[in-house]
Amino acid sequence: MLTYENWKEPTTSFDIDETYKGALNVLEWSFKEYGKEIVYACSFGIEGIVLIDLIAKVQPNAQIVFLDTDVHFKETYETIENVRKKYPTLEIVMKKPALTLLEQATQFGDKLWKTDPNQCCQIRKLDPLNEVLSGAKAWISGLRHEQSETRRHVQFINKDTNFESVKICPLIHWTSEDVWSYVRKHELTYNPLHDQGYPSIGCEHCTSKVTAGEDSREGRWQGQGKTECGLHSRQIGGKA
Repeated sequence: MLTYENWKEPTTSFDIDETYKGALNVLEWSFKEYGKEIVYACSFGIEGIVLIDLIAKVQPNAQIVFLDTDVHFKETYETIENVRKKYPTLEIVMKKPALTLLEQATQFGDKLWKTDPNQCCQIRKLDPLNEVLSGAKAWISGLRHEQSETRRHVQFINKDTNFESVKICPLIHWTSEDVWSYVRKHELTYNPLHDQGYPSIGCEHCTSKVTAGEDSREGRWQGQGKTECGLHSRQIGGKA
């Protein structure tokens, strides 16, 4: 089994087929390689909806983890419930931070997402994901090259020094058009905020609409010089 500790560049060659650009091949390999020791950390954005549908084809009882910061849009929570109904055999886990919002405000001040967004992300997203991955060998992410400059170096399979894990990105070669074509072809239900100017959806306090022509990440942490919560911003190495 390929792990963080014995990392070496995978020798497995993935076919980038015309229909899925290698995504289904990567997922099939991943669940064969890691079994129950792989986790999909899903934000339930549009890429997440596609990945869930693909994962359900490969591993119908896979575990899907949502980092529930307690400050997501109501539309996001509604989308999760719709997904539960569509894929009843999937195990969807709502992972909450150790601190409630009240406890966080008491220790760090009110509206930490404004005064210190990095600390807020650490408490409400990074620490919970660290806990989730403590018992896993690998995790799946919906990153795509097209999303931002910081993601253009990511490969199908990566050594993730952030979480000391193997990070798998089945959709890395997909374009936005690929994602939406898949959603429409398979008539998948998705977060309605995508139709209201939100290409990338995170916590309600830190997500804004994006105008035509702007980068898809422009709506995250506007005016704070921040485009990543930290889940994907640290160096990763290795490729397939």
